[in-house]
Amino acid sequence: MSGLRERLTDGAYALGWSTVKKLPEPVAVRLGRTIADITWKRRGKGVRRLESNYARVVPDATPERLAELSRAGMRSYLRYWMESFRLPAWSSERIKSGFAGKDLHYLTDGLASGKGVILALPHLGNWDLAGAWVTTKLETPFTTVAERLKPETLYDRFVAYREGLGMEVLAHDASVFGTLARRLRDGGLVCLVADRDLSASGVEVKFFGEPTRMPAGPALLAQQTGALLLPVTLWFDDSPVMRGRVHPPVDVPETGTRAEKTSVMTQALADAFATGIAEHPEDWHMLQRLWLADLEPRPEPSDGERP
Repeated sequence: MSGLRERLTDGAYALGWSTVKKLPEPVAVRLGRTIADITWKRRGKGVRRLESNYARVVPDATPERLAELSRAGMRSYLRYWMESFRLPAWSSERIKSGFAGKDLHYLTDGLASGKGVILALPHLGNWDLAGAWVTTKLETPFTTVAERLKPETLYDRFVAYREGLGMEVLAHDASVFGTLARRLRDGGLVCLVADRDLSASGVEVKFFGEPTRMPAGPALLAQQTGALLLPVTLWFDDSPVMRGRVHPPVDVPETGTRAEKTSVMTQALADAFATGIAEHPEDWHMLQRLWLADLEPRPEPSDGERP
């Protein structure tokens, strides 16, 4: 049964990239909104989990407000997918005009320093579009990491898709840290989605007042290589343009053990992520368990996961 489900999932993504990218943009927008509304009305476990996560972000929200947020969240989530399916067909000018950022000087100055830059992002907005903007507008290639998906053909599709946008994609395995460190020492750019720990050995942080774990990788890479660590948050508005902000650098503490420094830096990332998520909760696409209180000692389902 799992093999059949994997083949169906692979086929659905293949259909998206082959068909949705050919649709006129207004048609794709309406299709995404229709799918989002149907999915929201069915209230599957992904939608219920999204709503539960929003309850921590907006603790004083009424049930009616949470329902509004989860509906808007699903529309935002499907906007991500519709845009991502269409990105390979976008012109360079469409990509350049599709993103507007604040405080980009942190990124451009960091790249100019030659010391390497790490961008750390939560599951906000459309980071594939932000990445395509970096490779197109700034003409700066970068390296990122992708979780190995099943079936292998689906993983290969995502790698090919992102490589087509100018990214170097590494598999999430034991050798990835060393490769990322080499890219940074050469003055390169590394982009990592870092609000959910996939290893079960991340750093415990307080996030909206409750404990969870986030990856240690960004902080450890900054310590080991001297690269600049920059949090980034993204959001949508009513226009076709996605917005974003590069937050001030997360500095390496001058004192403390490696573990203590990593803890402080990862908490600083979590705080920056929380600022962006609180301002635009509907654009945080977290359809999985995140907080320690919600986790169970069993494998996470892949429902709603964004690679």
